[in-house]
Amino acid sequence: MGEWRGWRAASEAALYGPDGFYRRPEGPGAHFRTSVHASPLFAQAVARLLCRVDESLGRPETLDFVDMAAGRGELAAGVLAALPADVASRARGYAVEVADRPEGLDHRIEWLADPPKGITGLLFANEWLDNVPVEIAEVDSAGVPRLVLVRQDGRERLGEPVSGAEAEWLARWWPLPAEEGLRAEIGLPRDEAWASAVATVDRGLAVAVDYAHTARARPLFGTLTGFREGRETAPVPDGSCDITAHVALDACALLGGRVLTQRDALRALDLSGARPPLALASTQPAAYVRALASASEATELTASGGLGDFGWLLQPVGIEPAGALAAPLGGLLVDVPDHEEQ
Repeated sequence: MGEWRGWRAASEAALYGPDGFYRRPEGPGAHFRTSVHASPLFAQAVARLLCRVDESLGRPETLDFVDMAAGRGELAAGVLAALPADVASRARGYAVEVADRPEGLDHRIEWLADPPKGITGLLFANEWLDNVPVEIAEVDSAGVPRLVLVRQDGRERLGEPVSGAEAEWLARWWPLPAEEGLRAEIGLPRDEAWASAVATVDRGLAVAVDYAHTARARPLFGTLTGFREGRETAPVPDGSCDITAHVALDACALLGGRVLTQRDALRALDLSGARPPLALASTQPAAYVRALASASEATELTASGGLGDFGWLLQPVGIEPAGALAAPLGGLLVDVPDHEEQ
């Protein structure tokens, strides 16, 4: 069953190694359903966000849209298709993914292993950070947080005490009481991955969307889990399933960033889920049915207890959030709280 190693190394190999889960030909969409797969309304809302960023940038000659952890490029394709003609003519699409480019993808989308440098526009990371592997810490019988080691079959044991930068991260962002069995995911690699992604943006906005929690409500036993063929399963690092854990988005946020719910973000982007007027059913029944279906999809994307509870981390770069950017984004970035630089 292989050697004992930390969850970060085990997950890295299981997800992104030569035979890893994310290199499988069926793609992640065959195993779990994101907002992108739930409804085309999500891509349309992101396209509206890109248009608002375009306005904030003064309509540059070229406008970049970068889809991080692009899967099979569904979001990038949907966003480009939803743009108005005057924006689409200036837009450049990039899909960032470890897997090979899928056949039939829109030729306007460039397929990359890493985000391009010098982005002017919108970098959008939908359910990327939850798949950036992290170490797991667990409190032992003496009240000491230790790294959790795992084998390829999913069996665990405790290793060395958490130390160094990882211990500092825990103390600051997820302090564990001295109670045996309590667990935490050490999000330092995600902070670093997000900072690196934001650094590729010269001017514009970077957005991370994910399962999230904040310091006010960290889960007592962590959130590490697996997904296979649409069902949650035990996280076994053998390449057979997705391995994911919720993201401490407040720890990832850089100076000027703000965390809000997907429900609030999508409503600010004109996606409400309001039912169409009943009078439409008698005058235009086909249009009423289409509008009702659209409202149902919007409700799923914004529902409490579901996709609406996802966190959105908005990180403006090179634009004053309280000035030119705030109004076009419908107030999303007004009253941005201060965060320390990571």
